[in-house]
Formats: sequence, C-alpha cells, structure tokens
Amino acid sequence: MSKKTSGVKKRLLKMRRQAWPVPTWVIAKTKQKVRTHPQQRQWRRQKLKIK
Repeated sequence: MSKKTSGVKKRLLKMRRQAWPVPTWVIAKTKQKVRTHPQQRQWRRQKLKIK
C-alpha cells in the first residue's frame, strides 16, 4: 500500500469494513430474518472500482 494516496487508502478501509458478515447477535435478535449483508463482498469474485 506504499504507493497509494491517503484517499484511496481510506476508501479501501471503508470497503474492508463493509465486507464483514452480519454479527451473530443481529441474526439472533432478528430471529434469523437478517442473515446476509447487502454490501458483503468476496475478494476473489468481485473487484472494487476505486480510483
């Protein structure tokens, strides 16, 4: 990451946070109605469009 600008690094960190799965307590609280995260991404299947 040495040649990336700070703005690109911030956007990559945001995407990394968004890629986390739904917490277990949320699944338990909603009685398994919320299982998946709408913005979840798998690093091999979907590439990011960050400039």
